[in-house]
Amino acid sequence: MAVRKIEHVGIMVSSIEQSIAFYEQVVGLQHLETIGHIDAQIRLAFLAFPGHSDTEIELVQGYSDQLPQEGRVHHVAFSVDDVEEEFARIRGLEPNGLDAEITTLPNGSRYFFFDGPDGERLEFFQSTR
Repeated sequence: MAVRKIEHVGIMVSSIEQSIAFYEQVVGLQHLETIGHIDAQIRLAFLAFPGHSDTEIELVQGYSDQLPQEGRVHHVAFSVDDVEEEFARIRGLEPNGLDAEITTLPNGSRYFFFDGPDGERLEFFQSTR
C-alpha cells in the first residue's frame, strides 16, 4: 500500500474568491492555484502554509447549489504514489460509493472517491504539483 499522507481537505464554499481571501488573510495560507474541473460549473482552489505544501486545503465552488448547514468539509484526500494501482486495490475491497473510474483534472492530477464505514467521503489523489 502506498498511501503517504493527507493530501488535502476539501471544503465546499459559495464564493471561491471570498474564501481564498479569508484563508489567506485570517488563517495565513498561501493561494497555490485555482483550476477548473471537468464539470464546467465547478472551480477548485488549493491553498497551503507558505513553504509547507505537504497538506493543502481545497476550496470547492459549484459542487452543489446548497451548502449543508453542517459538514461543509466535503472530503479528506490522501496522497498516493500510483492512483491506478490504488484504484484496483480499493475496487477489490468493494467499498461503498467507489467512483466508476479515475477522474483526470485539466492540470493532470488524478483521483477517485469512495466511502468510509460511516459514509465519510475519502479521496485518493495523485497530484501533478
